[in-house]
Amino acid sequence: MKSNSDRIRLKVVGISYSQIQSGAYALILAQVGGDYRIPVVIGAAEAQAIALKMESITPPRPMTHDLFVSFAHAFGVKLREVFIYRFEDGIFSSELTFTDGERTIAIDSRTSDAIAIAMRTGSPIFTTPEILEETGFIIEESASVSDEDEAAAANAPVFSENDDEADAEFDEPRIENYSVEELQRTLERLIQQENYEEAARVNEILKKKLNS
Repeated sequence: MKSNSDRIRLKVVGISYSQIQSGAYALILAQVGGDYRIPVVIGAAEAQAIALKMESITPPRPMTHDLFVSFAHAFGVKLREVFIYRFEDGIFSSELTFTDGERTIAIDSRTSDAIAIAMRTGSPIFTTPEILEETGFIIEESASVSDEDEAAAANAPVFSENDDEADAEFDEPRIENYSVEELQRTLERLIQQENYEEAARVNEILKKKLNS
């Protein structure tokens, strides 16, 4: 394993619907203290788990990643870090490093699962300079884009690809025009329905209205 000085720390800044792979999402990771961004294609379930944590939404029942973290904590096991150590054939490979104070063990993991767990434990995420250069793209400093603006752009609404459903949307008021009370009721309903991806979007709109 590379030393910390040879690795790049990353942070999660947003999720967007993948334009490359139908039914998938793009998780956007940002270089801490740098201009690189890395898009990682992930599944809907993992996108949901990450979006919930980003929006500080607590589901009525623990989800898989929450259960995993609770299980580890119950037995005194701590996640030290996530390391995205390889990119091959379009797939990122990651490992989770755990410790119980006496032993330290690295376990292979899907990158999406590793990041969802890291976000729930506040653990750092690292990758290599080679992976950053091969898969990343640069956000110019002159653009003056904040993390909040970038995350908001990455979490743009996901519209249905069904033409009939898309046409039906025009018969209803846009959710951005809902009142605070309507948004709060909608958020509660979506959480009860366990539609967490849409709940995350509604919660973001609600926060903007409350802060405006």
